[in-house]
Amino acid sequence: MRLRLAVVAVIGILGMARGAYAQGCVLCYTSAAAAGSGAARSIDIGILALVTPALLLFLAVMFLLYRRAVSAAV
Repeated sequence: MRLRLAVVAVIGILGMARGAYAQGCVLCYTSAAAAGSGAARSIDIGILALVTPALLLFLAVMFLLYRRAVSAAV
């Protein structure tokens, strides 16, 4: 139980770090806002293209861990 609490505390502290918030990047915000709607659409597609493989890998690992835990419990 202490380990879980320690992990949650560390994640919480790291999440409060000033550099963890990408929305604070003024240069990125102003360049994206000035680029227009076509560029904004391209940025959205780029974000999806970067997030999709990472999300799929994460879900695959979680599925394999879940399957292994279920088979070990039986």
